[in-house]
Amino acid sequence: MRRRDFIAASAAGLAAPWALAATELPKGIVKIYVGWAPGGGTDVFARIVGQKLSELWGRAVVVENRPGATGSLAADFFARTRFTEGVNLLMAHVNTHAISPHIFKGITYDPLKDFVPVAMVGATPHILVTSARNSAASIKEVVAQCRKNPGQISFGSSGAGSVQHLAAAMFNMAADVKSIHVPYKGSGPMQTDLIGGQIDYSFDTMTAATAQVKAKRMTGIVQTRLQRAKGFLELPTMDEQGFKGFDVSSWYGVVGPKDMSRDLALQINADINKVLALPDVVTRFDGYGVEDGGGSVDKFAAFMAAEFKKWGDVVRTAKITEEG
Repeated sequence: MRRRDFIAASAAGLAAPWALAATELPKGIVKIYVGWAPGGGTDVFARIVGQKLSELWGRAVVVENRPGATGSLAADFFARTRFTEGVNLLMAHVNTHAISPHIFKGITYDPLKDFVPVAMVGATPHILVTSARNSAASIKEVVAQCRKNPGQISFGSSGAGSVQHLAAAMFNMAADVKSIHVPYKGSGPMQTDLIGGQIDYSFDTMTAATAQVKAKRMTGIVQTRLQRAKGFLELPTMDEQGFKGFDVSSWYGVVGPKDMSRDLALQINADINKVLALPDVVTRFDGYGVEDGGGSVDKFAAFMAAEFKKWGDVVRTAKITEEG
């Protein structure tokens, strides 16, 4: 059974004090579909945004989880469904809208044509992490290990075709080394083996890795966006360490069905921008390493198109398949 969670509106259905005016929306239920189980990063961000939209709109927002296939099951359902009432939104992710369509033959939706871009929620860097027992403390030392032991150094990921997987493939190409990819079913079991020394490294998400790095069970070596994240200002970027242009992130955004009107998309975009500017939301997102949220509908559409091309090029160059 699918899990549905209702995010209650404020008392008596009144809009939040910071809402200047009620937003006119189509009648019916407001839903945000999420392609992962409750508790994951995409789900957490959907609930934060959903709660604030509920306060702004003075009506309940439903977060509906449809986990499976690194988010693609929900995206496929959303693309195929003809919604006849309410407001229906999907939390898009780099996997569902930029990576998986290039890898998995069973995906039939078009990530650029079957959805209407609404708003960028944000992007989180990845961190190259290793066990605290590993002596490597810099990306140069990691490269040296890979060259000394070709085809023996392992990089774990949360699954074949995940961002962690492709980040490791990009590293292999940029450093001209060969390593072993070890896919897991999520970051949790991968981190367990990494900490235990069964695998050597992972380009894990900052959201998932932060607690283990802060607890010194894992060591953060380098981060993967061009600019240092606020939560890890002490950690250098790949770009700073000589991997020029190395830019990897897990991004999250809100999209609508392909028949959503532009007026409605613009309206919801404006309200999500209000939500992302709230001080408490900024603080919570900073804690997760989330940056670069907000902006126009057109900016998000251009970003999605650029990401789709970028990751398609990586998949083809690295010859990544659904078998891993």
